[in-house]
Amino acid sequence: MATTELIELAIETSKKAYVPYSHFPIGAVLVAKDGSIYTGVNIENASYPLTNCGERTAIFKAISEGQRDFSELIVYGQTEKPISPCGACRQVMVEFFKPDLKVTLVAKDKSTVEMTVGELLPYSFTDLQ
Repeated sequence: MATTELIELAIETSKKAYVPYSHFPIGAVLVAKDGSIYTGVNIENASYPLTNCGERTAIFKAISEGQRDFSELIVYGQTEKPISPCGACRQVMVEFFKPDLKVTLVAKDKSTVEMTVGELLPYSFTDLQ
């Protein structure tokens, strides 16, 4: 699937987010090297620490199904410019992705920023071991 199609899928996925408190839907699309696609949305809870981000939802779905080899992550937010994943998502990415995995961040006007997991979280805990 082309990146433009993955962006459209991330936008459509974001409409499934459960965000009654922040009203800030996120849609994530994780592509495995075998072509499998895993989507995720943020799911909020009145007890805010129990909220889960869209990126982690997609990652956890893939890992729970035995997937371990990924090629790309697309993250869409309804923001004026692309927004970076939170620190918890970055650390989970470092745990399961290679540092050179491409991450495409997408704003509501479909403008994008591409970076790698290593660029999102330099000097991660795994780098210190």
